[in-house]
Amino acid sequence: MIIGEHFKLLPSVQNILIIQLGDIGDVIWSIPTFRAVKKAYPDAHLSLLVREGIGSLFDADTAVKQVFEVKRYQGTLGTRLTAQLAFLKKVRKSGFDLVFDLRSDDRGAFMARLTGARFRASLLYSDVPFYRNRLFTHLVYPAAENIRVRLGAAEQSLRIVRGFGISTEDVVPRLCVEPETLARMSSLVSNHGIPSEGQGGAPKNFVTLNPFSRWSYKEWPLENWIAISAWLWTECRLPAVIVGSAPERERAEALVKSGSGVVKIHNLAGETNLKELAALLSLSHLHVGVDSAAPHIAAAVGTPTITIYGPSDWRDWAPVGEAHQVVTTDMDCSPCYQKGCEGRGHSRCLENMSIDEVQTAIRRAVSPHQ
Repeated sequence: MIIGEHFKLLPSVQNILIIQLGDIGDVIWSIPTFRAVKKAYPDAHLSLLVREGIGSLFDADTAVKQVFEVKRYQGTLGTRLTAQLAFLKKVRKSGFDLVFDLRSDDRGAFMARLTGARFRASLLYSDVPFYRNRLFTHLVYPAAENIRVRLGAAEQSLRIVRGFGISTEDVVPRLCVEPETLARMSSLVSNHGIPSEGQGGAPKNFVTLNPFSRWSYKEWPLENWIAISAWLWTECRLPAVIVGSAPERERAEALVKSGSGVVKIHNLAGETNLKELAALLSLSHLHVGVDSAAPHIAAAVGTPTITIYGPSDWRDWAPVGEAHQVVTTDMDCSPCYQKGCEGRGHSRCLENMSIDEVQTAIRRAVSPHQ
């Protein structure tokens, strides 16, 4: 095991695996790292190891040869063990020369070791079990603090590969969308009666809204979304399209029914898989949502975003660039990094955030010269 701040590019590398077992946002913010590694080793095959369900985001990325997905197998212990061993055999059979693990968890470290790769690299962590760091051949010292504030969340993983002389100033995630997936989502929009063009033939005639999060303490009150949906149509002549997962569809339908006086609200929650969601977001004029995966995907496909933040810190994860805005609270306690006030799953900072603040951001996005 070699520990240092800088290493020379490793020789004779033909087959590279990057392990990123974080959430969707973590994977998207690692895209600049994927690109940087491919640029440094242009003739090498690049593969990814991610959580189940995320890999489809890279179906259209020609730089990625293969994506492995770590799954949660069902059945008896023996059945699950057999399936897991078959998966590990498949990964190991790929013959990787170099593996980068972009996180500090044990699972990625063990996966890196089980690949059999000659070079296994990661960041040196001090707050992990003693065996974790020993599973790698090369460990990079952590970079300076506040890296996300300075360069955005991409630097979380880029700082690892920078230790090997792999450098880039391009820290903006970008996702590719397959033409056939884009066409399928265009048809979906049309079938829901959503105009594909606005007044005067203007493209991208709708705004996608994502009011939901896996964590309720990140959500803005539902009645505010009803008001925003109505205002989008009456003020901006833009229909609202609700996006989300299948478990969120019922809540989205309640939002649509509550705003039944405004016919320009459409519920597409649960009607897309992940890569279809990316294509749908690429068709929208603007995406407005809470701190979740959707804003990251929207920004990565080139759609302007407005993200609402409460207890979490926007400087940690918000999309970077002039096309992307954040709406935050002015309460002194925010960001508190807690799971809601007193740990009760709701956040007063979001409950107290006015609709006017979000409307102001939307006006700025849809009428940038006014």
